[in-house]
Amino acid sequence: MTIFYKIILLTITIISIFIGCEKHQEKEYVPTYSDERPFKKEVYIFGIHPLHNPKRLFEVYKPMIDYINVRLKGAQLRLEASRNYPAYDKKLFAGYFHFSLPNPYQTVTSTKYGYNIFGKMGDDNNFRGIILVQKNGAIKTVNDLKGKTVSYPAPTALAATMMPQWYLYKHGLDINKDVTNSYVGSQESSIMNVYLGKTAAASTWPPPWRAFIKERPEIAKKVIVKWETPPLPNNGLVVRKDVPKNILNQVSKIIFSLHTHEEGKKILESMELSRYEVANYETYNPVREFLKRFELEVRPIRLSK
Repeated sequence: MTIFYKIILLTITIISIFIGCEKHQEKEYVPTYSDERPFKKEVYIFGIHPLHNPKRLFEVYKPMIDYINVRLKGAQLRLEASRNYPAYDKKLFAGYFHFSLPNPYQTVTSTKYGYNIFGKMGDDNNFRGIILVQKNGAIKTVNDLKGKTVSYPAPTALAATMMPQWYLYKHGLDINKDVTNSYVGSQESSIMNVYLGKTAAASTWPPPWRAFIKERPEIAKKVIVKWETPPLPNNGLVVRKDVPKNILNQVSKIIFSLHTHEEGKKILESMELSRYEVANYETYNPVREFLKRFELEVRPIRLSK
């Protein structure tokens, strides 16, 4: 074999080795894929009852949900608002939400539809009905409302509707005959109705009224709180029974500790709230007693259309 052929053979051998190495390297670095998604987090829907209109509700409650999500392991919460009380009730009683913040009527009713009560808003003294009238208007006594129209957010709003209607009933007014009840869909709408003179009185409850005064200070010049009711236990926190216990425990720990640090206090401040606290089924026994008497003496809670 001549030197020329030896050189050619050596060159071929070197090239073959080089190509083999490249193929081996390519094979090592080819990524593998799987249908499994180990880093995907479960999403749990957190519904808030219509304390405010949807835009305002997101402004107030999304910071809390964002705060929880940063600290929640293995899951994420998604905040959901509802356009009005009927829409919220429909979703809650169908078991659509995983977590929710219902009013006390909705809280006790949700236990019949697959939910457990695990907490509540603190500051029960805030959970009272207030009745607004125009400052320089003709309404001086409850009896002056006879033949007039009163605005409320919704038939199933406890503090802002049922408790004021109970108050009027206890002070001699038959709310089924003596007044026209106008259910306007939201706390803000109820307040605006009396401010604009469309109704003789309006029902709401303290947190949205105080928030409204901050945003619309001119309201205070024309509208005053004329009457208020005794309090009941505040809005509840409920969880669907199939939510894993470790997720509930994490969410509970985060929510119940908000009042212990400055960031949490700032979140609570926008809710007109000092803290959330642990609660259970028995916590709402006073609410069940009130609802029983209200339906027996005043009107059905869920009005037929």
